[in-house]
Formats: sequence, structure tokens, C-alpha cells
Amino acid sequence: MKLFKTPSGSLEALEERLGESRILAQLEHPNIVRIADANLIMREGLAYGYFTMEYVAGGSLDTYWRSYGSALMPIAEAVEIIRQVCRGLAVAHRCEPPLVHRDLKPQNILVGFDGAGLRVRVSDFGLAKAVSPVTLLVSARGTLSFKPPEALSSTDSAESDVWAVGTILYLLLTDRLPYPHLDARDLRDARRFLRPLRPPSIYNIEVDAALDAIVFRALAAEREDRYHDAADLLGDLDRWQPSLDPTTTMLPSLSEQIPESSMKRQDDPGSSIEETIAEAFRRAKVSGQLDAAADLLESALSRRAELRGRYGTRLLQWRRGIAM
Repeated sequence: MKLFKTPSGSLEALEERLGESRILAQLEHPNIVRIADANLIMREGLAYGYFTMEYVAGGSLDTYWRSYGSALMPIAEAVEIIRQVCRGLAVAHRCEPPLVHRDLKPQNILVGFDGAGLRVRVSDFGLAKAVSPVTLLVSARGTLSFKPPEALSSTDSAESDVWAVGTILYLLLTDRLPYPHLDARDLRDARRFLRPLRPPSIYNIEVDAALDAIVFRALAAEREDRYHDAADLLGDLDRWQPSLDPTTTMLPSLSEQIPESSMKRQDDPGSSIEETIAEAFRRAKVSGQLDAAADLLESALSRRAELRGRYGTRLLQWRRGIAM
């Protein structure tokens, strides 16, 4: 049950506050939380709006993801969760004009199980809003960590929702956000987008090149380079299948889909790979140098892919703060 803590001063205000319930009723889909009832209650002469939704015992995706502790979520499971998110979100994006969620994050996604197995529901459409039928844009709202570059200019779109979904997928695959958290004191600081995005496969050696490519397109800095909506992203996710060989691609290769500038590394061309690895292990033994050691080892692995089988697990441990 969602009960508004403050009373509504007028019928118009009450109807506006119950807008989320109307949205949920309009977007009936197995991957969108179901609305059961919407009404008002009177208390001391004041009207308080409320609505009730289906109960999902598993709780939020944030809780579900954290339940894995120090282990990464299995890739097939992470992809299936995002597929279901896209199926639900696609219903909103198919509206005329498209309806944008504007606040997609793990806390607003519910995970439970039914007779068919894992079932995901998108919830909390409280900030959802239809875009302008002319510009296909709407004012930006939501959580900064899951907002694309254009949101800093106060615009949202279906492509902005795609960015949020891509951010969630990156988080499930790597246990980290793709970009540093934006300081809420400086809403127009775009410096976090200047660092080239690291492929998820750097942090999770089981991620293949095809999945890397999907994530990169979902997180493209330019809105027009992204998947246009959730259905567009879902198409590639449905075509993706787990690969026994992480270097095997189903989609066009990363070099075709990712700008070359995003793939560059800060390597020292004067150091051999063996010297780089040796220096990485030396730094890993020094207090406070584990991140630097991981950067060096990552540099070596990016230069010689066959070393991943030998050092990939160690790199993952270092990235998680485990020095062994």
C-alpha cells in the first residue's frame, strides 16, 4: 500500500497524486507491478490518497543483488532480469506519446518467483511522464547515478530510460556503476562522462564481447547512438546467448560498435607485459596500492588476451579489494 503522508487540498490535487495508479492500471503487463485499488480515506476531515499494489515477497532488485554478497550474479540471470525489465518498460515506451519512467534503478525493480520461475516487475512510476509528441523529450527527474549526460541539461526521453537500464545491467555484471557518482551539489558537472567506459568484461571475465557491445550501445554518450527504446534493447538481449568462449561475438565486433577513443588504455609503451605484471604484483603488496595494481594488471591483460585465463580471477579479486 502506498499512502500519501500529507492530505490533498483539492480534488484536482488528489487526482494528480494518484496519477501513478492510473499509469500502472494503463500499463498492465506481467513485468509491471499490478495495481489493485486506488481511493482516499478521510481522517479528521482531511482526504488522504492511497493505492494498493501486488505484494512481491522477494523485495527489490537492490536487495536481491546484494544477497550474492562477494560473489557476482550469474551472467545468464543478470541478462534475464534485464530482459524482463525491458519487456515491461517497452509497454510504456509504446504509448502514444511514449511514457518515460525517469527513475529506473534497482530499488524500483521488484524481483520475485512464480510458477514459471524468476519474475521481475518494474515499479514506482511516480515520476513517469509522457514526452512531448514533437520533441520526444520531457523534463529530467530521478536518481543521478542512473542519469545520462543529456539529463544534466534537464531533458529525459526513452533513450534516457535505456541508459538507466544499461547502468543497471553494468552493475549486475560487475558490482560497480559505470561512472562515478555525480555530486548532487553540482548538477551540471559532466566530468564523470569524460573517462572512457571500461567494458564489463574487464571486471567479469565471463562477460563476452557481444554482451560488452550491448552494454556500450545502451550507455552511448550521445542519445542518438543509443538503443531508441526498451524494445530495441530487448531485441539484442533476446538474440544474445551465453558463450563458452568470451571472445566469440554474435553481434558486430566491439571494434565496430565502440568508438576507438573508448577502447584506449593508459599503457606505458616502454614497459613489457612481463614487467607490467611484475610491477602490478609488487604494488598489490603495498598498502593503498591495490587499485593501481589492478590498473596495471588490467593493462597487461588488455594487451594480451590469452593471459586472462591465468590472471583474470586475480584481477577480479583486486577490483573487489581482495589482496591475495
